[in-house]
Amino acid sequence: MELTVLGCSGSYGAPAGGACSGYLVRAGSEVIWLDCGNGSFANLQQHVHPSDLTAVVITHGHPDHCVDLYGLHVLNRYGLERCGLPVYAPDGVEKQLEVLVGAWEDTFDWRVIGDGTREAIGDATLRFSRTEHPPPTMAVEIAHDGKRLVYTSDTGPGWSPEVFGPGADLVLSEATYQHDDVRVPIHLSARQAGEIARAAGARHLMLTHLWPTLDPVVSVEEGSDAFGRAVVLAAPHLVTHI
Repeated sequence: MELTVLGCSGSYGAPAGGACSGYLVRAGSEVIWLDCGNGSFANLQQHVHPSDLTAVVITHGHPDHCVDLYGLHVLNRYGLERCGLPVYAPDGVEKQLEVLVGAWEDTFDWRVIGDGTREAIGDATLRFSRTEHPPPTMAVEIAHDGKRLVYTSDTGPGWSPEVFGPGADLVLSEATYQHDDVRVPIHLSARQAGEIARAAGARHLMLTHLWPTLDPVVSVEEGSDAFGRAVVLAAPHLVTHI
């Protein structure tokens, strides 16, 4: 598998290169857009033609994770004239985003995911787990050819990637805050991200969804100390082989 970061700014766009949550996952011949935060669609088009997408996964209905689906809808419907692209999302996201478009017509094939849902996209297997974050938010494990990627999406510390079993090759974890200033308990600090990834036996940890005004060096140091070895900081256009 290959992971490309399209956006990693937490909750709102950062001043420089600050697209919000979005990731491109290649698993064999499958090309999956994982979360569609504001600004991520422009970056996606630098790595893949949208016609090559085989599925979209939206973890929850907060705009910094889903709103750029509107752009894909416009391109598919009026430019590519493409129908039926599978979009996996929690219940309610389809209706929420439909306000932007009026009617989806048949542009997407909406498929509802929930806690414990398992889906196959080609040779990739996806499992979902409800995190500690409103509205209903799904962490996702993507497994392909013996490799496992776990994406926490947004969550408080009451959820752990351990639910997918130990030993993920990469945990892509939100790390919105630093531990001396956690504003709300529905997001993780970098220390908490390191702690839960370590407890889950993850081989590698990448921090994402950082609050734009924080010093990322401090977050990396905090996360690395808690994880027990160096962590990677997500950045737009970073490509990682899993």
